[in-house]
Amino acid sequence: MAGRATVKPGELRAAVDVVTPWLLDESAAAPARSEIAAAVRATARTLAASAPGHSVELRVPPFVAVQCVEGPRHTRGTPPNVVETDARTWLLLATGLLDFAAAVDSGALTASGSRAPEVAYWLPIAKPAAD
Repeated sequence: MAGRATVKPGELRAAVDVVTPWLLDESAAAPARSEIAAAVRATARTLAASAPGHSVELRVPPFVAVQCVEGPRHTRGTPPNVVETDARTWLLLATGLLDFAAAVDSGALTASGSRAPEVAYWLPIAKPAAD
């Protein structure tokens, strides 16, 4: 589980800016794995700080898993409320370029448990910089 280290706004902005061209154009060259990882971790940890709690687990393998959303704490086994997706889909959600419900409907994101959809309330985390 990732720590609750605070992500500075400048760090979040820089991480998102690096991946924005790839998010806006899927045919663009993908950023380096380390750049994708930095953006995923920064946005997920910002979510965890903005929506503190332990009732939902956000998983973006292989980069990060964080617990968020106020409610009952989960301590053992598979959490009852899980949101899981790939890095690009998560970054599209985190930047507001993709709607949570659309991601679920397309199968790009799984949201299991009654509390999992609450993550949508906290999105987007960081809008892409305007050109």
